Parts: sequence; structure tokens; C-alpha cells
Amino acid sequence: MARYGYDGLPRAVPEEVGMSTSRLERIAPVMQRWVDAGKIPGALTMIAREGRLVHLEKLGMQDIATEKPLEFDTIFRIYSMTKPITSIAVMMLYEQGHFQLGTPVSELMPAFKDMQVYTEGGENIVDAEREMTIKHLLTHTAGIIYGGDWDHPINQRYKEANFYGGDLANMAQELGNIPLLHHPGDAWNYGMSTDVLGYLIEVVSGVPFEEFLKTQILDPLGMTDTAFSVPDEKADRYPTLYEPAEDGGIQVIENAPVSSGPRSFFHSGGAGLQSTAADYLRFCQMLLNDGELDGVRLLGRKTVELIRMNHISDDWHPLERTGCGFGLGFAVVTDVAETHAPGSEGTYSWGGLASTTFWIDPVEDLIGILMTQLIGDSPFHAQFRVLTYQAITD
Repeated sequence: MARYGYDGLPRAVPEEVGMSTSRLERIAPVMQRWVDAGKIPGALTMIAREGRLVHLEKLGMQDIATEKPLEFDTIFRIYSMTKPITSIAVMMLYEQGHFQLGTPVSELMPAFKDMQVYTEGGENIVDAEREMTIKHLLTHTAGIIYGGDWDHPINQRYKEANFYGGDLANMAQELGNIPLLHHPGDAWNYGMSTDVLGYLIEVVSGVPFEEFLKTQILDPLGMTDTAFSVPDEKADRYPTLYEPAEDGGIQVIENAPVSSGPRSFFHSGGAGLQSTAADYLRFCQMLLNDGELDGVRLLGRKTVELIRMNHISDDWHPLERTGCGFGLGFAVVTDVAETHAPGSEGTYSWGGLASTTFWIDPVEDLIGILMTQLIGDSPFHAQFRVLTYQAITD
């Protein structure tokens, strides 16, 4: 299989695929303003159309204190951009006939049998009205959350739980002991559902979750820099993580969330992977190609079509994303006008805690990826999307 280094895909002159070189040149100055204002350490932007790379730029720093520049092969903490990869792994097992989307989770993981649910703002606990299914986990409608700071007993239970102190089996057992926020299927709530799917993969496949991802997805796609840890020989490619500071700038985060060491993370299906922009581009291109890349097929076309459909109520908007529903592991645009940005219906996407993001637009045969390392607000995502679409000329 061919590899293209930090490019991820073969290159094209933008005009060859219906985009404008001069209009793409508007991206760097806008991103540079965020760096110059001290709001982000640096950024890497990447755009591909029709299977070829048309834009790849880097600016700013990988580490501000040492003035180490961001590089094209920088290895980023992608956090929740792990979720789409985990979801695809689940759908690969689904295609092999191991379960159906409506299969109760408890049939495969007994820790989730006889689940209970908080009602009346947490004042009462009742038996779940229906079984939690694999589809509920894929669509974040299971009633599992991340925990927060609003007044509800579920948040205290999540704070007390030792989710990351053992293995995935322990994590599942801990979650199974906590009542759900709502009955499965009754609402959309972001949370540890995809972490549970990581354990599901382990149970069904009979191999460790990390090994399944490596042998069935990462290695076949040539994603050689994507893993739950960064080895010593790649340490110089690992950036510093930042957060907003009280003075309006940014400051270093010493202990990254979900980390289990200086350059390693808990094997979380929801947030544990670290990757390069080039690696993630190859994953996205596989999906845009309906499940195949460079002769390697991970999924069938109809399965990919199912994944990128909206599977939730029109009244639910994932993380307040207006104009979006949710597919099997991805947000999905259902109403372009309501997103307040250019785009296409059916575009699917997600992002990570450290302000990484991607989207896949099947209508325009387009992929956009932005990588940085900032835990905080990321208004530059919307700007990057506008700057991408305004460069389309065909």
C-alpha cells in the first residue's frame, strides 16, 4: 500500500478539483490572527477533495515556551475524535453478524442488565422501561453521560466512580452500577457510551480493544502514528496541551484528561487515541470512499450509508449543534441553513476536547481537518469551515 508521509493522500492543484488556490490562501492569515492574539498555540489545516489533498498548512507552535514549531507530522491528542474510529470498529463487527443494532447490551455485557433510571430530577430511581441497545450506545441515547456540575445525584456517582483505575471490564462494571440519566432512547446525552463500545469490541472479538483497532483499522489504513501512547522515538513530535488563562491568553495544562502517563492514555473508546492529521485524513477518506481506501475495504457501501443517516429525533441537537442530528458515531447535518454556515445535507463530523475537528461532505466529495491543542472554546472551527467552502468554484 502506498504511503504519502505527512500528506496522507496524493496532492492536486486546487483548480484540478474545482477549488481556487487564491481563495484557499485566505485560510492562513485568519488562523495566524488567532495565534498572534495568543488564543491558540498553533494550528494545522488540511483539505482534500476528490481523494486528493489540495490544502495543507501549519502555523504557530507545538510548544510556546521553547518556541518549537508545529510540524506536519505532529502527533495530537484527538480525544473524542477517537469515537468515530471506535464506532466504525463496532460496525465492522456488526457486518460480521455478531449482533444487530437492536441487540440488548446486556446480552453481551451482563453489567448492564436490569438497569435503573433516575426520575424527577434525581429524586427517585425506577427500573428502565426498556433495554439499552447497541444502537443507543452508538447514538448517545443510552442515558449514560460524562457527569457535570449541575445539581443531580448522578454527577456525584460519576465523580466517585473509578472509571479509569482498572481495565475496560472494570469501567463497564462501574457504569453498570450507576442509574441512567433517562430511559434508553428517550433523549440525547453525550457521555461514556462509546467507552462502553470499546469494551463491547473486546468482548465480541476476543482480543484487547487496542489490538483490534491496530490490526483491523489502523494498520490496514496505514495509520502508523495513531495509538493510545506515543513511543519515546516519537516524543519530539508530541505537543504541549493548553487551556485559556485568566489574562485572556493561554496556559499549559500539566495533567491531560484521561491520560495515564506523560504520553499515554487510558484505552478509552471515547477519548484515548492520539494521531496525526495525515493519519486521520486516511480514515476520513476511507469513509468518503464508502468504506474502502487503497484496495483495503473495511465496510460495505450500504453500511456507510446507514452510519451517516440521522438516527435521532429532529428535536434533539447534539451539543447544541443546530441543524444537526446524529448518526452511528457522528453528528450529521440535516438542515444547512440552521447550521449558520455553508455546507451540505448529510455532512458528518465530530471533534475532540483539545479543539481538533473534522468533517466529511459526500455531496462535495470534501474533507476538512483542523488540529490544535487547546481545551476551551473553538470559534475558529466555524471560520475554517466557511473558508473551505468559499474556495469551491465548480
